[in-house]
Amino acid sequence: MLLSKQKKNQNAANCKRLLISINVMGSAGPIRFVVNEEELVAAVIDTALKSYAREGRLPVLGGDNSGFSLYCPNVGSDALSPWDTIGSHGARNFMLCKKPQSTNEAADDGSGTAPLSRRGSGSWKAWLNKSLNLKISSH
Repeated sequence: MLLSKQKKNQNAANCKRLLISINVMGSAGPIRFVVNEEELVAAVIDTALKSYAREGRLPVLGGDNSGFSLYCPNVGSDALSPWDTIGSHGARNFMLCKKPQSTNEAADDGSGTAPLSRRGSGSWKAWLNKSLNLKISSH
């Protein structure tokens, strides 16, 4: 029993811990928490969603981590693989985005009704450009 505790302590001492910051699209500020660098991206997404919900942030995201992707600005525009370790990219700042829902999934949600189109379904870049144009043209 004592030997297994010593091994656990040695493994914990060898594993680096990172303070990471995750920005959530549409939320006011980042979520920050400490993870082991060997933690899988999928587990980090799950922890981020739980922290987000626990803090009562808006918009409500839900708890299904398969519907989200984690991006690292230093790596490029592709989402991180859920099977990568969070420390393998050498970054501490990430962006959590909801995966786009395909039109087939949206149309076949089991309710038997067609989904309502939501107003402003464009990207955040389009919204920002529109907002800046309104401010500039009002002078």
